[in-house]
Order: sequence, then C-alpha cells, then structure tokens
Amino acid sequence: MDKNEEKQREEEREQVVSPWEVSSSGKIDYDKLIDKFGCQRLDQSLVDRVQRLTGRPPHVFLRRGVFFAHRDLNDILDAYEKGEKFYLYTGRGPSSEALHLGHLVPFMFTKYLQDAFKVPLVIQLTDDEKCMWKNLSVEESQRLARENAKDIIACGFDVTKTFIFSDFDYVGGAFYKNMVKVAKCVTYNKVVGIFGFTGEDHIGKVSFPPVQEMIYKAVPSFPSSFPHLFSGKDHLRCLIPCAIDQDPYFRMTRDVAPRIGYHKPALIESSFFPALQGETGKMSASDPNSAIYVTDSAKAIKNKINKYAFSGGQESVELHRKLGANLEVDIPVKYLSFFLEDDAELEHIKKEYGAGGMLTGEVKQRLAKVLTELVERHQVARAAVTDEMVDAFMAVRPLPNMFD
Repeated sequence: MDKNEEKQREEEREQVVSPWEVSSSGKIDYDKLIDKFGCQRLDQSLVDRVQRLTGRPPHVFLRRGVFFAHRDLNDILDAYEKGEKFYLYTGRGPSSEALHLGHLVPFMFTKYLQDAFKVPLVIQLTDDEKCMWKNLSVEESQRLARENAKDIIACGFDVTKTFIFSDFDYVGGAFYKNMVKVAKCVTYNKVVGIFGFTGEDHIGKVSFPPVQEMIYKAVPSFPSSFPHLFSGKDHLRCLIPCAIDQDPYFRMTRDVAPRIGYHKPALIESSFFPALQGETGKMSASDPNSAIYVTDSAKAIKNKINKYAFSGGQESVELHRKLGANLEVDIPVKYLSFFLEDDAELEHIKKEYGAGGMLTGEVKQRLAKVLTELVERHQVARAAVTDEMVDAFMAVRPLPNMFD
C-alpha cells in the first residue's frame, strides 16, 4: 500500500458518514462526502434559479449553504419551468417524544419548498423501523409517530397539499407492490456495495432492518405508491429534501427507478446540525445536553448555551480582544447561521466577534434570544395541533388543491 492509499484509509477511519453513524475526529469534510457519494455541489446559480422560478427570496438554509448538495435538481427545475409539477417526499423516524432543532431543519426547509413551488408533499413516519431498532412496542411506536406528527404539523404545512403516513397504518396494497418490485431489482452485491457490509457482520444487519428500511424509503418516491393522490400520474417527478447521510438509500432508489418505469428521484441534501459540544457529527439522542429541544424552557435554553455550547473565543478577555474568536469551531455562530434571519446582523456578529470586538458571552446571549423566540413560537403552534388535525393530515384522501 502506498502512502497516498494509507492516508486515504486513515481519513476514512476518522470520518464515518452512513445512515446509521455520523462521526469525525474533527469537522465533517463535506467536499470529501460529495466526492465519495457522487452528488453535486449546490452552487449559487441554482440558488438564483430557484429564486427566479418561484419569485421568492431563497430560504436562509439555501442562501447560507445549509442545503449544499443535490442530485438532479436541475432536472426538476427544467421540468417545472416547462409547466410540469412534482411532489416532495421527506420523513421522520419517531423514536422520541420531542424533536430537537436538528430534527426541525428538514421540515422547516420542506415547508419553504412546498410554499414556494406550490406542490404536494408526502411525509413518511417509519414507526415500524423504530419498533425494531429501539425495542419499542407496536403501540408505543404508533403513539410516538402521532406525537411527532404534531411537531411536524406545527411547522405550518398545508393540509390541502400534505399527506402524512405511518408505515404501520399505510404499508400494503400499491405501496407493498412497489416494495416487491424494488426488492427484486436489488442484488445482495448491490446492498454490500452501498452499505459496506463485510463477512464479519451478523445476519441481522443484512436482513430486515437495513434492507427493509431501504425499500421503505425507496417506494414513497414513486407516485403510484399513493394511488389516492397520484392516480394516472406515474410520470410525476419527486424531490427529496434530506441530510446527506441518507444519500446511500437513495442511490439505490435512483438505480432502480428507471428499471420499473419511474423518473429517478431528485435530492437536495443538507449538512448536519451540530451538537452543542462541537461540530464533529450529529447530536446524540442519548445526551439531552447535546441539543436544544422544542420542549425546552427559556431558562433551559439559556443554561444549555452558556454551559455546553463550544466557543471559539479565547481563554481570557485580553487575549480575545487581541486575537478574536475562531469562527470555524464556534457553535453559537454556527447556530446563528442557521436561525438568525438577518444577513446583515449575522455578518456584523461574525466580523466583530472574529476581530475580538464582541465577547463570547454577548454572542451566546444573542443566540439564546433567537432560539428562545423560535422554540416558543413552535410551542404555541404545537399546542394548537389537535388529534383531529393529525387525523386530517393522515387520512387517506385526495388532495384537491395539491397543485393550486
């Protein structure tokens, strides 16, 4: 093995990104992920094109590169420009009572896409998967799915354009037929190539959990899986907003789609929302102090930020005034880049903090205010979501206004 190969293998060991694990010895190198997965960088020309086609300012997650990669987004926009519609598909694995801010990111962005392009949306709740992986009862998995649905609905989705479904409730009929079609197109070698299984992996890894989940995530991108919505519209394209660790699932889907008569689904992929302790991967559900939850009080948000948010500031005020903050590792600045709407204010904070004019405490105080306002708005919206509203979103019914 030459030195370049040895270095490459060492880097791969230091950075692991898969549907089951995201870890790194330092910051995630997204350029390497683009090269590894074979997707494309979402550049400014695409952001400008989205703005031109929708007549709306680009979402903060677009203009600041939170959603930074894609597959075939140009094809979706080409078709849309010709008057062809598409639908959106995203999902959630309901394994906890409450969502954290990282969970909200894809739904906030999907809400923008639905409003901007005026298209329907399907949201999958993989309660069966979590029942298997988390050792939950069927009943508890279904309960968590409905609780998570309330948080999703609170993001403001249009009930006349949105269908939320749980696997336990919906899988069968046309959906199951597409699952079988996909399964017959996927060889064992293909699965090994996508997910990196080895001869040392136990049989559980290559049986129900990953393979079945892979198929579950594939078939919602085929319009015939939803005959009550898209009957006779098998040509309809699908756009999937997701985090980049989900890319391996949809590489398989894109390979299968043309073989069973559908367009390849397009993807628009985000970076990871980092833990409070530092930008080395995703937040851990087992550590409540690694994240801000939508159920947190203003006091809890302030305490978490002050105690746990990793700072790029210097060890002393004197040194900080002289050297300024390291913005590359500073979590408060990273969080503000996600959720502070005002571009001019964000640039001012970066400039002053990076030059030592602002102290860590001042930046954390501003972040606490921004996140408290966001979480309190969500809590008010969530409290207004009734069981009847959940039933309406999850009812198997036509969406008469889905393309209006």
